[in-house]
Amino acid sequence: MSSGFRLAAYSIVCLSIFALVSPGQSQTYEGRELVKAELVANTDAVVPGKPFTVGLRLRMAPGWHTYWRFPGDAGIPTELKWKLPQGWKAGEIQWPIPLKLSEPGDIQIYGYRDEVLLMQEITPPASISDSTVKMSADANWLVCEKICIPGSASLQLELPKATKSAPANVEIFARFRHLLPQNLPEPKMATANWTRTGSDLQLSVKSAVLANYPNVDFYPVPPGETVVGHPKLESRSANEVVFRAPLESASKDLSSIEGLVIFAQSPDDDNRAAWRIPASTIRSASSPPARGIVTFLLFGFLGGIILNLMPCVLPVISLKIFGFIQHAGQSRQKIFRSGIAFAGGIFAWFIGLALLLIALKAAGREITWGGFQFTNPYFVLALSVIVLVFALNLFGVFEISLPQSVARGLLASTGGQSDAASFFQGVFATVLATPCTAPFLGTALGFAFTQSPVIILSMFVAIAAGMSAPYLLLCAQPAWMRFLPKPGPWLVHVKQFMGFLLLATLLFLLYVLGAQRGLEGAIWASCFLLIVSIACWMKGAFITPTASPVASRTSLVLILVIVLASGVYFIGGKFQSTNNASADSRLRGDWQAFTPERLQTELEQDHLVFVDFTAAWCLTCKFNEANVLESSAVRNAFQSHAIVKLKADWTNGDPVITKLLQHFGRPGVPLYVLYPGKSQEPIVFPELLTKSMLLEKLETTSRTVASH
Repeated sequence: MSSGFRLAAYSIVCLSIFALVSPGQSQTYEGRELVKAELVANTDAVVPGKPFTVGLRLRMAPGWHTYWRFPGDAGIPTELKWKLPQGWKAGEIQWPIPLKLSEPGDIQIYGYRDEVLLMQEITPPASISDSTVKMSADANWLVCEKICIPGSASLQLELPKATKSAPANVEIFARFRHLLPQNLPEPKMATANWTRTGSDLQLSVKSAVLANYPNVDFYPVPPGETVVGHPKLESRSANEVVFRAPLESASKDLSSIEGLVIFAQSPDDDNRAAWRIPASTIRSASSPPARGIVTFLLFGFLGGIILNLMPCVLPVISLKIFGFIQHAGQSRQKIFRSGIAFAGGIFAWFIGLALLLIALKAAGREITWGGFQFTNPYFVLALSVIVLVFALNLFGVFEISLPQSVARGLLASTGGQSDAASFFQGVFATVLATPCTAPFLGTALGFAFTQSPVIILSMFVAIAAGMSAPYLLLCAQPAWMRFLPKPGPWLVHVKQFMGFLLLATLLFLLYVLGAQRGLEGAIWASCFLLIVSIACWMKGAFITPTASPVASRTSLVLILVIVLASGVYFIGGKFQSTNNASADSRLRGDWQAFTPERLQTELEQDHLVFVDFTAAWCLTCKFNEANVLESSAVRNAFQSHAIVKLKADWTNGDPVITKLLQHFGRPGVPLYVLYPGKSQEPIVFPELLTKSMLLEKLETTSRTVASH
């Protein structure tokens, strides 16, 4: 029977309406009910000032699971946000002891199967005016089997006000209270001690109670910035167990973490018990070695210099060189100001990006280099519009001018380049640089993203300093500019040629949009770009210094109407309705789409597996694919050694791939990993591949596996 029918029957028996269980809501997928959610109370009435307990009850379909407060390698914990009347208070969620579940790809998670009750203590005020109390809450969860599907429900619970109450839903509350962890007993019964050796934490638990349980385990609850590997039982004696928890990324002064020590007769025993292990309040006074920080900051500086040579930045860098040519023969002060403005744009973007990433990390979000921008098709579309407008400006279709002639020509003009133009060129160059991972840069950012906000900010400042260093050096030594060609009428043709370089960048961005939203999405985006081109032409043709104010204002209004209307139709309607393109559509040759299940299946069969973590917008990835991975020598080596090739496509973002990137200490793509087998450690390659490096490693790994 449904919850509503049971409540009605209970009401008739009791001759009153007591809403002990909220009307449940179901999450369905392809006609199958995956999760049934409802609120249940442990009382039949609310007594003013007397706390009671309400639980979020989730019933999952067989084989599906939701997640604990610390989900493990993947997943999202269930959330419950209350909307209580004024003066009411809700306590913290009381999480029952979870199960440890192993998923394909060596992914370990902590969660619940079949059914779970997440309890919270609700405290009403001492005075309640209404005869019936209505409480509501928004529940959000992630339910997974072979795929993961987010679910949500807006739930309500009604209880009458009374002077006394009786217990309700006794069985389910008793069952899940039995699964709540207990505090660690007093020292004479049990002790827990943490020690740290290098990048490992060791927990020693001593108690005579543990001797009665054949199965013991440790479930970690690391702080937000700490990444913990899979804890293992290191040793066990009669009254002592020692666990080792590898720290994949953590501050150097971390000496303990919170967690649960689980003990039971069998791994999934319904009568399992747990002790809470609090994080020690004692912390090591040592800080990360200064030499290590300086080394990584140097890597960031070198990576910033190399960014100037990456293909995605070259069009804008060419424009800057063009600007230096224009300045040849001008005053040293003007040249220096232009260089400072360009560097200021680079620093402004990198510092802003660092602050945004710090805020996202503080909010518990996963942070990456460039991925959170270019995985968003609307960001790519906006960047496409900017690139097109700048290209049309270089072709002379129209001139960009700021009010009152504060700055003319955001990119360049024959009359000179303003400081504002140089600043926006610096910003533009760094925006285009974000999908690139230069040598040294991945290592530096992978280190920084696991550190404190100060180190993250320092790393981005170092990258900005490296990227701007060549221009600051050139503008500080204007005498070196005598080696550049002298300005003249030929610069007009050079300026137009720079426009074609920007159009090449636009073609790349349209390719990215097609990879993200398919051919249809790229077509609708192109339609909008056509309207933007017409608007730019109208601006150049009808809004001129010689045009009358009435004609200029009329043209401006018409331009705005055309652009806004086309934006609503093409972007808000057509483009938005397109679906994300399937990663399988971007597979070529004998590559297969990566999934943790497929990886695990291949490793179980003792196959060598090569995983290419890539994205359509990653030019470094494309360079490696064209020159190394798709070369005949490497393809033949993959085939002769019977290596399975999997492609992990991060074009539209993927939380599982993000988790694996962080597992290997990388801030983004590219990442190349060779799995020799399920019992051997994977081999990680650098961002820039060479054929000799890859062929040598494939040969030696294949021989090693064959000998085993």
